Amino acid sequence: MWICKKLNQLTAEEFYSMEKLRIDTFVVEQGIQYKDLDETDKVAYHLGYLENDQCLAYARIFQDNHQVHFGRVASSSAVRGQGYGRQLMQQILTFCEESWPNLPIEIEAQHQVVSLYQKFGFQTVGQPFILEGIVHQKMIKQ
Repeated sequence: MWICKKLNQLTAEEFYSMEKLRIDTFVVEQGIQYKDLDETDKVAYHLGYLENDQCLAYARIFQDNHQVHFGRVASSSAVRGQGYGRQLMQQILTFCEESWPNLPIEIEAQHQVVSLYQKFGFQTVGQPFILEGIVHQKMIKQ
């Protein structure tokens, strides 16, 4: 079931499963050493696909000034290659259009998924850069 809620609307179980997926993906699998929880979590919407108390796909979405951003995009290793990433992107874009119509969406994409975002109309801006030890690319969708 897809859900999209602010932090203070999530149940403890929903928050736990979403945060577990983020840690499993970014800290354990990718070996990124950073503070996963930050102030953005307090203002963001947390979008996830939950099934049997597990979060299988996740992203956080937030507005900053006159742009929309999303990040912490992850799908569980147990379901990768089964279309959850594509469904997640469709959910993100639908939510953004309904919540902030006509605002551009700006992301910092990990280099290995730039082509995925391009399929959804994102264009690269500037040069790749290092963020938390991983090559990223700024991308915008108008």
